[in-house]
Amino acid sequence: MVEALDSVVHQTYKNIELIVIDDGSDDGSGKIIKQWVAKHPATIMLMNGKNLGYCITFNKAFRLAKGDYIIDLSADDLLLPERIEEGVKLFQSKGLNCGVIFSDARYIDEQGKELHLHSHNFPHDLIPQGEIYKDLIKRYFICSPTMMIRKEVLVKLNGYDESLAFEDFDLWIRGSRDYEFYYSPIVLVKKRMVNSSLSKKQFTKGDAQRWSTLKVCEKIKSLNRTVEERAALRKRLWYEIRLSLQLGDFALAWQFSKLLL
Repeated sequence: MVEALDSVVHQTYKNIELIVIDDGSDDGSGKIIKQWVAKHPATIMLMNGKNLGYCITFNKAFRLAKGDYIIDLSADDLLLPERIEEGVKLFQSKGLNCGVIFSDARYIDEQGKELHLHSHNFPHDLIPQGEIYKDLIKRYFICSPTMMIRKEVLVKLNGYDESLAFEDFDLWIRGSRDYEFYYSPIVLVKKRMVNSSLSKKQFTKGDAQRWSTLKVCEKIKSLNRTVEERAALRKRLWYEIRLSLQLGDFALAWQFSKLLL
């Protein structure tokens, strides 16, 4: 946690507003955050009296932000020193319709040992850029912690959908419908692999994240405009049906099937 906060204040780009939220934690992290903030008085700190959920908590923070760009940084991940500077440069070079910048990342374990690069599995030359709505429907290729988001996009979307158990897939879909996404091949973030993370739980029977995926697929159906986009959704739905059956989650498989039919 402290390492993540330090990675923000050690950026080469200095015009930064840091907003820290403790979502009603009961593991003593609130005390650690307060001690860190006391040494960095320019930081804005919000303490939730109880756990409100990730999407609600993020929305509280982003609505306080005064800057043009937003980075949603978890306590486990780290920004490399040039992350914000490189992101600002890329935004400025791509124009006002660029809504999200994302990059390569280095994965680390819980102790900080380096594991591999995101680009080992998702090579630079295969990453779509620009208008990538259709591509995002079909497959995963963005490492979520690497995203830097134009605040205008979040304002237009009214932030994260607070009815969902996770935020990134929904943000990608709704954001890419009207904005362009661009990729930097530079490693700008360290993504920590944690056994208790939400991503680890996503491939288990009955997980709320997979029901949230169903809701996002319903949104995709209403947002689609072309034959190619509808074909991309069919590909996604077949994948979700097969995964649900493999997990023994037959009720969810049926819901995806209904959407397919």
